Amino acid sequence: MMATENTNESKKPILEVQNLTVRFALRDGDLTAVQDASFELFPGESLGVVGESGCGKSVTFLSVMRLIPMPPGIIEANRMRFDGFDVLSASNREMRRIRGNKISMVFQDPMTSLNPVLTIGKQMEESIQLHLGLSGRALHMRCVSLLDKVGISAPEMRLKAYPHQMSGGIRQRIMIAMALSCNPAVLLADEPTTALDVTIQDQILQLIRALTRDMGTATVLITHNLGAVAGTTDRIMVMYAGQIVEKATTPALFKDPRHPYTQGLLRSIPRVDRNSGKRLFSISGAPPDLLREKIRGCAFAPRCELADDVCIENRPSLERLSPEHDVSCWKAADAKQQ
Repeated sequence: MMATENTNESKKPILEVQNLTVRFALRDGDLTAVQDASFELFPGESLGVVGESGCGKSVTFLSVMRLIPMPPGIIEANRMRFDGFDVLSASNREMRRIRGNKISMVFQDPMTSLNPVLTIGKQMEESIQLHLGLSGRALHMRCVSLLDKVGISAPEMRLKAYPHQMSGGIRQRIMIAMALSCNPAVLLADEPTTALDVTIQDQILQLIRALTRDMGTATVLITHNLGAVAGTTDRIMVMYAGQIVEKATTPALFKDPRHPYTQGLLRSIPRVDRNSGKRLFSISGAPPDLLREKIRGCAFAPRCELADDVCIENRPSLERLSPEHDVSCWKAADAKQQ
């Protein structure tokens, strides 16, 4: 059953972020990759984070794990807490206890995330030994059980193999097994279906959904594809140019998207019932260059058909339309899905 804002009101968030800003001090100037991002993640909930490449999705959650290199990165926030623990002021030693144990991540590309010169078994054992203290036969059986749980056949043989000996889909399943090996409270899946064919993409998404639901793990699914989060998330957060422009429960967002950017993303999804014989819709223009362009108003205004002088001169704040829907748009009251 899909979670809603109302059901979450009685829960305490496992992850709480208020006014997160992430900047990079570069040779050519400062680049603000994320600006004033605020959100919550509740136990057992699945949150989809959607937007174009470079919109700040991955940087936001790498910041939560404190994996942004500092320098050149600068992380600022009014609050960034995991299960009541202050992540922002935590020491590197404290963060090492959390990463891979309490908060785990499935990175974008298993080709580069897995070490090509170590066997799968060696790579899986490292985190389990560190966080759970298992060794010997117990450690080996834990790895076998994890590979079996993610649907990999002949797990004993796979543990002795190297990454290059396996397909992209199998490597991604191994990454999921490693991420869930210590029963984390939060799983961050960053573009987990990159470079996989459509059939395997669906299998991976359904696998993550099933495993995290069984374990009670809260999940963040980071993707550029709204179609990927349609049936696998409880809520969706849409980002554009480093800002959160819309947040809603999944049914509310698909039924009544109010930000023109969200509407454009939805219209660009191929649909047999709508697109037959028609040219596929695309959003005109390109995202702003955050290093060279100073944005005063709405970052999406240059690409928006509804934009006027107010949009160009003044930045809209994230306002609540209903208990399950927030949007950052001056034209939200008038915007209707086309």
